[in-house]
Amino acid sequence: MNALPLPQHGLTPERPVWWTGILLALLTGIALQVAVQHTIDHEAAGRFTQQAFNARYIISSRLGAYTDVLRGSASFLSASDRIERSSFHRYVSGLMLPEQFPALDNVNYAQAVSASQRASFERWSSASGAAGPDGYPAFRIRPESQRQQYTVLTMIAPIAPFRARIGVDIGVRATATLALEQARDSGKMMTSGKPIENTHNAQGWALALRMPIYRKDAALDSVAQRRAAYRGSVGIGFSVPRLVTEAMATSQLRSVHLRLYDDGKNADGSHSPPVLLYDNLDSLPATQRSAEQFSVILPLAFNGRSWNAAFSAPKSLWLSRFDVFLPWLAMACGFLGALLIYLLIHTLASSRRRAVSMAEVMTRELLDSQAKLQQSHHTLRQLAAHADQIKEQERKRIAREIHDDLGQNLLVLRIETDMLATRTRLRHPRLHARACHTLAQIDSTIKSVRHIINDLRPTVLDLGLTPAVEWQIAQFRQRSGIVCELIEQQSDIHIDDRCATAIFRVLQESLSNIMQHARASLVRVELRHHNGMLTMTISDNGIGMRPNSRNKTDSFGLIGMEERIHLLGGQCAITAGHHAGTTVSISVPIDYAAPPPAEELNATARFAAELTQ
Repeated sequence: MNALPLPQHGLTPERPVWWTGILLALLTGIALQVAVQHTIDHEAAGRFTQQAFNARYIISSRLGAYTDVLRGSASFLSASDRIERSSFHRYVSGLMLPEQFPALDNVNYAQAVSASQRASFERWSSASGAAGPDGYPAFRIRPESQRQQYTVLTMIAPIAPFRARIGVDIGVRATATLALEQARDSGKMMTSGKPIENTHNAQGWALALRMPIYRKDAALDSVAQRRAAYRGSVGIGFSVPRLVTEAMATSQLRSVHLRLYDDGKNADGSHSPPVLLYDNLDSLPATQRSAEQFSVILPLAFNGRSWNAAFSAPKSLWLSRFDVFLPWLAMACGFLGALLIYLLIHTLASSRRRAVSMAEVMTRELLDSQAKLQQSHHTLRQLAAHADQIKEQERKRIAREIHDDLGQNLLVLRIETDMLATRTRLRHPRLHARACHTLAQIDSTIKSVRHIINDLRPTVLDLGLTPAVEWQIAQFRQRSGIVCELIEQQSDIHIDDRCATAIFRVLQESLSNIMQHARASLVRVELRHHNGMLTMTISDNGIGMRPNSRNKTDSFGLIGMEERIHLLGGQCAITAGHHAGTTVSISVPIDYAAPPPAEELNATARFAAELTQ
């Protein structure tokens, strides 16, 4: 055979195209650097976003805790029709606000007073304030203008920073009156969402929450009943900056810029300008303000108000030194790797074709022989699978006929014999004894028929693979006395009858081998279903297998198991050691579809045709 002439251009040893390889390697390195940089940025952004979600959850939990304080205070004040200032202060003192709720400024109670009750209420409040132990001053309702209804701050704790607020009518503004009336009529918590000036200290703005208080044991099913039972409202005031700062201190976010806004959507459907509730920009280093940022805006619900938490942080805080160095390392590796691959391809493409020409004839002959061998092998497998399927169908048919015909006849015969035994119990003792003996024989025959049916094809296999496996293991325990454990990940596994039968037969054969040869005291069967694969493992602590025991001429049990699983597109592995136990592991795809008979042969033919071109 003559050697083919070498081309005199392109990728040849005489004229290597070095610049092409360098360009391709450089492009590969740049592409790899961009991909790695994008992956690192994406993972860093994901870590930042996850931490932002965690911070939002912590803030929401803190808000819930402060809301629970208000609900608890409302429950305390609703428990009695008469509210004593000393009891109120003992309750608030028990909350330990500085230690447990440091952002909470005060807990207060505002009593609803009508115009006709004003004079008597002022006299009572002044008298009780002058003589009370809590330091309440004598007061008059402020502003002093005449109104039909007042909502007067009567009790507040701690009192020292807020002494001047005692006697203030918090419903003097129309918007406040409307909010109080809505809370009174609905029985729900109210908040305007608008910040108020924090009089406790200079740490920013505060928010107020209020809940209505009704008379004890009063009916509250309708608006009219709630209005008649209304006594006042309990409220809390807390510092938003302190609450957010406390929440952020427990999170893993550090040096993060957080802005907290109220979106201005009111309960009555109106819209107000968004209000900035918190901004920690002044506490951040100046170098972080102009850096490239990760940012995310997360919604936050607050008692009917919608807040938005805007988190932002420099990307550099979320990247390690290795993350900064890795893209350049990937570029260098990509460049060198691509260049080496190009040189390898260049060398292979520039080699002589003589070896290829000499091997073409041998390749054709080898592929022809391989195709014939594959055809014979495939035919034998199909024949074995068909024979196995026919055998299973015949077993199923025989078991069904025995169950439907012989089983029904035995059942009728048992009923008749039982009736005969019942009727002869008193009058014919000898005949009754013979009938009972015959009844026992019939029961023994029915039991034998059931054993025969289960040996042919257990009826429990029609209920699914998992019940069949459990039944087979129970039978194995009963017959052998060996401890057998079943470990199953999923109690209900849906597979077709062909696959279930094959797996059941493998289990049956494995347990039979263990009972006959293994001398084991413990067997473990593990059945798992994960990602479309059904896996079963049968292991024992017996004497194991000898190295040549699988190659016996008259032993086809293990070969049959492997062939059953292979026909289902699965894998079967049998591992054993001398005096080390035996493990049979199989894995089968649940949705496996057998390939057409000629598919493997067509693939081989196409491969041979490509080589000969």
